[in-house]
Amino acid sequence: MQANTVTPTPRLRAIGCSILTLLGGMALSAQAQSLTGLYDSARGYDAAYQSARAQYEANLAKVEQTRALILPSASLTAGASRTHLDVTSAALQKTVGNQSAGVSVSQPLYRPANLATYEQGKRQLLQAEEQLRVAEQDLVVRVAQAYFDVLGAQDSLSFVKAQKTAVAEQLAAAKRNFEVGTATITDTREAQARFDLVVAQEIAAENDLRVKKLALDTLTGRTGAEPLPLNPKSGLPELKPGDLGLWVDQAESEHPVVKQARLALEVARLEVDKAKAGEKPTLDAYAGFTRNLNLNGTTANLAASTSHVNAASAGVNFTLPLYAGGALQNRIRETLALEDKARADLDNASRTVVQTTRTAFLGLQSGQGQVKALEAAEASSQSALDANKLGYQVGVRINIDVLNAQSQLYQTKASLAKARYDVLVGGLKLRQASGVLKPEDLQEVNGVLQGKSD
Repeated sequence: MQANTVTPTPRLRAIGCSILTLLGGMALSAQAQSLTGLYDSARGYDAAYQSARAQYEANLAKVEQTRALILPSASLTAGASRTHLDVTSAALQKTVGNQSAGVSVSQPLYRPANLATYEQGKRQLLQAEEQLRVAEQDLVVRVAQAYFDVLGAQDSLSFVKAQKTAVAEQLAAAKRNFEVGTATITDTREAQARFDLVVAQEIAAENDLRVKKLALDTLTGRTGAEPLPLNPKSGLPELKPGDLGLWVDQAESEHPVVKQARLALEVARLEVDKAKAGEKPTLDAYAGFTRNLNLNGTTANLAASTSHVNAASAGVNFTLPLYAGGALQNRIRETLALEDKARADLDNASRTVVQTTRTAFLGLQSGQGQVKALEAAEASSQSALDANKLGYQVGVRINIDVLNAQSQLYQTKASLAKARYDVLVGGLKLRQASGVLKPEDLQEVNGVLQGKSD
């Protein structure tokens, strides 16, 4: 008994495709993650960022250590001892004991080196904050780059698969035409060679996608992270402000690397003050109280009985360095040279940041121009492919013309997709280069993605 088969009509096939597309979109919205969602995951997982945050916490504690140098210090002491005496000349044997307890307090009154160290600590705290900003900005760019690397690899694979389908259709057409005698075996062999090449490209694209996904998972701590694709109805964010000079001004004043170098110069100047303070006097105030309990006398007075001795003291200590073998003078010369180094480092940091900002700005402008040019090239490539297909059907074009037009179209599509991703990442890199990048800037990029933030 033979089962009846029903051939779906084109309308049924179209409906089926629409349903599959809808289901695919629903699955995408349910499983895919937004850029901001993956950034939040990376912020709590990335080892490099966690290391920078731990270093910042350590610097906070270090600053408090420098503050302690200008605050009073107190200490408590206690002790107990027993001494056995055997005086042969007096035929005397006796054991005496001593118990003591005391407290002392000291307050620096004039210690310029300690004050300079405390001022250094405050600036080092600001340096630590800028270092954390650098790590945060680096994490934003790394997450965005990994995110769009995956999208780019997915697009490349999709375009290769589409090209493979188109080449397969062209190969089938060449074989049919050869069988009926309207084409030569050359068309079939050319199509077969192109098909084999696309299969190799597909294998490479699949591997590249796996590598890119692994990098994103490693960065965010998620398994099988699926980025949301770009919304085709959303345009790319505009470059604001459009004046390069404004970006350069921001970089020179706001970039955390420049701020760190500026603070390092201040720390170096304070180090010079510390070195010069080595030639200055110091003055400390102190106070103390000690209570001693002597059991059965003392070693100096064996005839005495148990007694208590209370002693209180207060005063100031004044110290003036006179000569240290030339160490102080050479220390001053060393710190002056280090101050010159810090000044040169500041100049270098400022120049590097300006150059990086200019490069990022020009690169972003170029990327925006490439997107527009590739959009026009995509339309032209599609028209060229349609014309070559029509020409092949009427006999004025050969099979290799169609294959070349197909290859050009899909290469253009892949280049356009990559150019769009490069523009999005380039906008973040420009903000990073000028030192004003914040995690909130991801919201603008996130707005051009399909779906909502998770």
